[in-house]
Amino acid sequence: MTDTAPVRIERDGDVAVVVLDNPPLNLFTPAVFDAYESAVDALVALTDAGRADRARAVLFEARGKVVSGGVDVTVFRDIAEGAEPARRGGDLWARMLRVAQALEDLPVPTIFAAHGLTLTAAFEISLCCDILLAAEKASFGLVEIVVGLTPSMGGPQRLAERAGPARARELIFTGERYPAAVLERWNVVNRVLPDDGFAAAARDYAHRVAAGPTIAHAATKRLVATSVREGARAADALVPEVSGALFATDDLRGAVASFLSDGPGKATYAGR
Repeated sequence: MTDTAPVRIERDGDVAVVVLDNPPLNLFTPAVFDAYESAVDALVALTDAGRADRARAVLFEARGKVVSGGVDVTVFRDIAEGAEPARRGGDLWARMLRVAQALEDLPVPTIFAAHGLTLTAAFEISLCCDILLAAEKASFGLVEIVVGLTPSMGGPQRLAERAGPARARELIFTGERYPAAVLERWNVVNRVLPDDGFAAAARDYAHRVAAGPTIAHAATKRLVATSVREGARAADALVPEVSGALFATDDLRGAVASFLSDGPGKATYAGR
């Protein structure tokens, strides 16, 4: 992906930074949908455990005053007015759900940094991330009702996971914009950070997570996802496999040795 692409990946040490940059409003056009699909495919390769230069966390950012004003409505017009609209609409959402699921399944922590208005597709992408950080002035909305749609990149079901089904329905039925502080209370936003210095604080957060035990983080993600979708007992059944394997990692052996010799909190991790 080139520096002029509407979505690009930059490296900042152990962090892969996905940048949305499609001024002035970062609208999701066909080119942006394609670029996100390519970016997530690239992230699958960049976060592979076999890479010597593996990215150990992923941070999503956006340039400009807003994170995204939503989808370019001409995308929907062209589908609705063309041949076989139901099939073509279904094909678009199938593609984007594959992107959402691939993002969710990355074996490293993923962080979304929302510095301003975050609507529709961008909000849905944020809900696929492990951590959603928001600036005080950020606001969010799934406003698809204005064009007769329901959010279809996984938003309703992922909102229900975070906030419960009643809140998910309320947010989508009203089509209103909700401030970051409200969504923090609803457990949709993980943390609200000051506007001043927000970008640097989000980068710092991503670096701190990337510096942790990457393989243990992958185990955490798998256990949490299994519990949410299949129940706690299903996650229990995975523990011997995913947590047992951690005893064979350099990170665990080094951290145990560090704890015994220097006390807690002094270990460093290499992600192996």
